Amino acid sequence: MTEVYGAVAPGFESVRSTFQSNFEKRGEIGAAVAAYWRGEKVVDLWGGYRTLKQGAPWEKDTLVCVCSTTKGMSAMALALAHSRGCFDYDAPVADYWPEFAQNGKAKITVRQLLGHEAGLVLIDELLTLDRLSDLDDLAALLARQTPAWPPGTRHGYHAMTIGFYMQELMRRVDPDKRSVGQFFREEFAIPLDVDFHIGLPKDMPDTRLAKLKTLSRWRALLALPTTPPTMIMKMLQPNSLMRRSLVLQDLDMNDRRCLDVELPAGNGMGTARAIARTYAVFAEGGGEIGITPETMAAITAPPEADNPIDIVFGEPDYFSLGFLRPGPDIAFGSSERAFGAPGAGGSFAFADPDARLGFAYVMNKMDFYLADDPREKSLRDAVYECIASKPAGVSMTTGSIT
Repeated sequence: MTEVYGAVAPGFESVRSTFQSNFEKRGEIGAAVAAYWRGEKVVDLWGGYRTLKQGAPWEKDTLVCVCSTTKGMSAMALALAHSRGCFDYDAPVADYWPEFAQNGKAKITVRQLLGHEAGLVLIDELLTLDRLSDLDDLAALLARQTPAWPPGTRHGYHAMTIGFYMQELMRRVDPDKRSVGQFFREEFAIPLDVDFHIGLPKDMPDTRLAKLKTLSRWRALLALPTTPPTMIMKMLQPNSLMRRSLVLQDLDMNDRRCLDVELPAGNGMGTARAIARTYAVFAEGGGEIGITPETMAAITAPPEADNPIDIVFGEPDYFSLGFLRPGPDIAFGSSERAFGAPGAGGSFAFADPDARLGFAYVMNKMDFYLADDPREKSLRDAVYECIASKPAGVSMTTGSIT
């Protein structure tokens, strides 16, 4: 039996047993899950192995790449900049970045950009790791791109490109011209004491990093029964937006060089504890970090989507201000005010302001579920069942964990 470490608050014991079941019944290799409820940590568990061959144990401070779950952390960084009056969600991006107006992009608003409505899913030049390290050169390249559809008329998942645009928008609006990774480190990681990084510090030892069991063609075949048919068709079409939007097809998140650069859409490294803690700040209204009520109202407002079908995936989804939102086809949280971000392979994290919950699940065995990976979903459901069993008005002050 795989050893599980960490603790749960009284009344959350079933989350531990569910986490244990993931190793015994669902083939988990290494993983962690954390939850903060009403501002208190109630779940902090980890177990299994951070390496695939040597069997090194997953430890309390093991960091793992969470892929697109990084998008939510980047969106929270931008939300803080918004709270400070650095930009307006409904203003044109070109107001802050004049060169962006090229090739039909003059009227694209920040809201449309962060809602995956800008049509900027493609890059017409080869991107290398060296080029991604030159943010000025990358900004000039981004500014020259042409939308793949009329901005604001449809939405489609900007898998990696949204992070590049977030990066440059932050550099343009932040008074100190910081990157997203720098901003997050100085305004979130240090004040909140959370272990999450967009671009690894050079002195971070490799012994703290989990290795991913990445997606393979053989495992993809095994996953076909759970993959939406429309997505299968789009992946098989060489000229589909889905295939062409994979602008970094050879990106290897087990290669330290891919983790050292900043990819605000996809290479964040952290613990479940750090991610859940950050979302918990927002679940409590964001005041601890300086989020204003106006920004929170914007984040939790229903997404403005006339057509839920994602033009890239071919499946319904709902995005707003950089976050995935609940909808009829994607359910999480206790109301439509929840917001978060899933990552390729199965990681997921979100804030539920109505339940006052911040939740995160991370792992190193990547699977193929578009949403509701059974490992994550079972843990999320267990947390909500534990919350539902608590008497109304109960205080977690004496029942939380350290």
